[in-house]
Amino acid sequence: MNVNDELVDKLANLARLEFNEQEKEDIKKDLQQMIGFIDKLNELDTTGVEPLLHMSENINILREDEVSGMISREDAFKNAPLHDEQFFKVPKVIKNN
Repeated sequence: MNVNDELVDKLANLARLEFNEQEKEDIKKDLQQMIGFIDKLNELDTTGVEPLLHMSENINILREDEVSGMISREDAFKNAPLHDEQFFKVPKVIKNN
């Protein structure tokens, strides 16, 4: 596959990007290198090789959730700059129009 200005323009349009002439040349070189790499991979004989779905054979190796190390509400509020009896107070960040 040959990478030309038309292909770069089409990809730029799909990605909603704009490139100057120097950037187009750089992108053409990069795309040509990527396509060359894929072409090189296509030369390999993969007959009998199963597709890789996961990097390891392990399935769901996550630990169970355990509740531990709770602190009291009073301890949680000790370093809070603003709070009331139940909640942390933070500056308003959403403005109504």
